[in-house]
Amino acid sequence: MNHIAPSPSLPPFAPWSETFVADPYPAYDALRAAGRAHWFEPTRQWLIPHHDDVSALLRDRRLGRSYTHRFSHQEFGRTAPPPENEPFTTLNGNGLLDLEAPAHSRIRRLVAKAFTPRTVEQLAPTVERLAAELVTSFHADGGGDLLARVAEPLPVAVIAEMLGVPPADRGLLRPWSAAITGMFELNPTEDTARRAVAASEEFSGYLRGLIAARRTDPGEDLISALIAVQDDGDTLSEQEMISTCVLLLNAGHEATVNTTTVGWLTLFHHPEQLALLSESPDRLRDGVEELLRYDTPLQMFERWVLDDIEVGGTVIPRGSEVALLFGSANRDPARFRDPDRFDVTRPAADNRHLTFGAGIHYCLGAPLARLELSASFGRFLRHAPGMRLLAEPRWRPGYVIRGVEELLVSW
Repeated sequence: MNHIAPSPSLPPFAPWSETFVADPYPAYDALRAAGRAHWFEPTRQWLIPHHDDVSALLRDRRLGRSYTHRFSHQEFGRTAPPPENEPFTTLNGNGLLDLEAPAHSRIRRLVAKAFTPRTVEQLAPTVERLAAELVTSFHADGGGDLLARVAEPLPVAVIAEMLGVPPADRGLLRPWSAAITGMFELNPTEDTARRAVAASEEFSGYLRGLIAARRTDPGEDLISALIAVQDDGDTLSEQEMISTCVLLLNAGHEATVNTTTVGWLTLFHHPEQLALLSESPDRLRDGVEELLRYDTPLQMFERWVLDDIEVGGTVIPRGSEVALLFGSANRDPARFRDPDRFDVTRPAADNRHLTFGAGIHYCLGAPLARLELSASFGRFLRHAPGMRLLAEPRWRPGYVIRGVEELLVSW
């Protein structure tokens, strides 16, 4: 089949526009109506807006987060990462999110032996305690910035507890995470790259010290478990452990922070839904899934085309990059009834959103994220009713990982 030329006119997709970032959903509606695959010249990517296509391509082994397991950079028509981007390139390249089989299968199997459902289950009392402390203190002070006081500290504290990071060092984690994840935005600047490189070097060095300490004095933390885990004599290398720990912080932390703040903004904008949750705490499980669907914190997930694929009659050739639009997929009327309606009673069992991905790269930390969100929202709903929004927040300039700069509330 011949490649079909993209349409010269594209519905308004403007990821660097503050207006678009604040509300990308009308543009998603236009993209879905216009077709199933759209060429976006500024990033040289194919935009995929429909739920069924996004879901299928996440599972399609003709695509990958990486291509170097099959091709050299030259063979794939791409240039190698610049040497000045080390050690970010090595840190990111050894994480589960950017690996493909067989390396991905091997590392995920080993990590899963250490980061088990029981690990998350055992964290539940700690998560509840931390959420209670943060919300109680925030409420006692009459409110303030929910982002800085609750949304950010909770997942950082949980990850730190899980990894065994001493309390005195926990303030380092959030700035490192923010700097590194800046590289996941579209066309990052040189300054963004410099910050990510510096954070990668500092974070990696810090984790090497923790790993060395746990080798001589193991504890009950995840790092000790990662050191000890083996499968038929196979173990994780130091770099693989470091990349895994950084990914757990970055992926889990950024998603939980933004779901918390954007979720509360959504509830403030839908007071009748907030009242439903407040009156019936048993709806919280369904409510959390609806918050994850309605305004997903990760709007886009990129993948390389390793072999020619066809989407809606358009052939996308090997060497291309597709941008899977999670935010659009989660509002697709072909999959969700009345998708632009925020409904905390939408049954979780039927709320098949793609916020945590699908296929081999399905989010390893999804159970932990759900635990944190349930603890945080549950604590607010049970013990701090009457909270109100003081001012509409500004959205951060990033589009891929989307969130607000602050969320000012009061009682």
